[in-house]
Amino acid sequence: MSSLEKLFGAGGALAAAIPDYRPRQAQLEMAAAIRDAIAGNEVLVAEAGTGTGKTFAYLAPALLGGGKVIVSTGTKTLQDQLFDRDLPALRKALGAGASAALLKGRANYVCLYRLRRNAASGVSSKEDALQLQRILRFADSTASGDRAECADVAEDAPVWMHATSTRDNCLGQTCPDYTDCFVMRARRNALAADVVVINHHLFFADVVLRDEGVTELLPACNTVIFDEAHQLPETARLFFGERISSAQLVELSRDARIELRAAGGASPEVEALANRLDKAARDLRLALGDAGTRLAWAQALRVPGFADALAVLRRSLKTVDSALNAQAERSEGLAAAARRARIASATLTRLIETEASDDVRWAEAVGQSVQLHVTPLSCAALFRRQMEDHPRAWIFTSATLAVGEDFSHFTRELGVEDARTLRWESPFDFPSQALLYLPRNLPPEPNDAGFTDAVIEAALPVLAASGGRAFLLFTTLRALRRAHELLQGRLAFPLLVQGTGSRSELLARFRALGNAVLLGAASFWEGVDVRGEALSVVVIDKLPFAPPDDPVLAARIEAARLAGGNPFNELQVPQAALQLNQGAGRLIRDEADRGVLMLCDPRLAARAYGRRMLAALPPMKLTRELAEVEAFFRPARPRYGYG
Repeated sequence: MSSLEKLFGAGGALAAAIPDYRPRQAQLEMAAAIRDAIAGNEVLVAEAGTGTGKTFAYLAPALLGGGKVIVSTGTKTLQDQLFDRDLPALRKALGAGASAALLKGRANYVCLYRLRRNAASGVSSKEDALQLQRILRFADSTASGDRAECADVAEDAPVWMHATSTRDNCLGQTCPDYTDCFVMRARRNALAADVVVINHHLFFADVVLRDEGVTELLPACNTVIFDEAHQLPETARLFFGERISSAQLVELSRDARIELRAAGGASPEVEALANRLDKAARDLRLALGDAGTRLAWAQALRVPGFADALAVLRRSLKTVDSALNAQAERSEGLAAAARRARIASATLTRLIETEASDDVRWAEAVGQSVQLHVTPLSCAALFRRQMEDHPRAWIFTSATLAVGEDFSHFTRELGVEDARTLRWESPFDFPSQALLYLPRNLPPEPNDAGFTDAVIEAALPVLAASGGRAFLLFTTLRALRRAHELLQGRLAFPLLVQGTGSRSELLARFRALGNAVLLGAASFWEGVDVRGEALSVVVIDKLPFAPPDDPVLAARIEAARLAGGNPFNELQVPQAALQLNQGAGRLIRDEADRGVLMLCDPRLAARAYGRRMLAALPPMKLTRELAEVEAFFRPARPRYGYG
């Protein structure tokens, strides 16, 4: 019997150490495959359905194999869960002495220099000033400086921008607080650890920008494991490109003013130039229009006022660059501000003047900021280059990497077509635990003006049968808002809506209420785990095709067409299928869960690609009859009415 069989078996170490642990053959097979890949420095792409226990399946061979391991997760939430819960449990079961460290991006750690400077110079509101004082007290008592551990200030509070650093404004070794720097302390811990837990954004920020400390880790690392690997292609495209934002320039102008005063006296002329840069950046944001607007570069330049605002911004940035360079010798802070202005000016110039056939330039309005991007059409060659510097094992795993049995979309996106691919079905009993409902009598085309109204009318009797306990997931915020209008006053259950609180707050309320109906869009399609009766229905309004007018997707579609491919089948359908599986995966999260997945898009039954997507879902019993849905819930819960 192998060490893995002893660990994962019915009488093994995991069963002894972890309450309610259940042996799973798929988990053992996955662990064995990863063990072999680590031993052979291979590339393995492994899809494991919900409930397989993939976290232990990759952690166990990584710990048993020795050497240094980097584990990268999709989000900071999963990163914390892995480090705080899963790793300690497995190390206890193994009796393993392997050390572990958590490493996040610099913006997650208090920057003592910026915190003290901004607290002393004053901020825009009394509330921000009060919160900075709370962060100062936290900084005096914390060992990690991780803002997630600061109980007195919310992790997503805007004031953190005044208490953390970025790659642009960090002073590096010239910082007077360098010896006590929390970022450097976290990096030192990571260098000394056997297992380092990071996230995808941190990984790519480092391999591209050489900034966050991972570059120092990789040479000594013999295994890199990516969990939630389906997110990698989009994250890679983001970081392999270039970006500059109006918020970045507003912050630069503010920091320049603070550093000028701290360096022994204000410079009215330079402060005036900084103020002009601040105004020019804000004017560019106003010119682009509503938040959420995403435009190809040529489209953005046709927006009234945008080209003129861009020209003013470019001139203002060049002027500030020159002025700060003349002041740089006065202090390290001013030298850093001058360096930031020089880099920002060069980036903006490249974006305006350079256009290549293998990337796309575009602009996006995000909240109070406008972001200007240059994004590569493909990240495959760029990512592959990162894998070739040193022999090591590369493991990619997620619950959604293949469309059916086909991994080609994922492997092509990352340039790992020669990887070994393996797939394990979920151990859950989907035929008895879940029902797939395709309602009749909906408009034949999902872009029909009355489609969302029809979806809500079809969902109401399902919600009545289930007693609430539902997610309604929408592909657009417009549809979500319309659904909210239609449901107000018509439900006998609490109604929660994305945007009325943070995702974690809404989920906590949803679980506590037990019979709520939650309306969500993109952020609720994945990374959400609600087990038990509180979630018994998932309604999805449409197939989650990315908008074809999205500037990056539109450019990729055109490039695929020019190359003689079929962009719809090769790009759009696989992306939508994987996203649909993510949304559907919210329903059954445990062996005891029961529920109904209601898919309202008529193309699933009417189009060949829709039927392919249905076939790629877990093997649930399919019905088109409302009576079967009502019967599914009848034994467990009485029927409720709705008004």
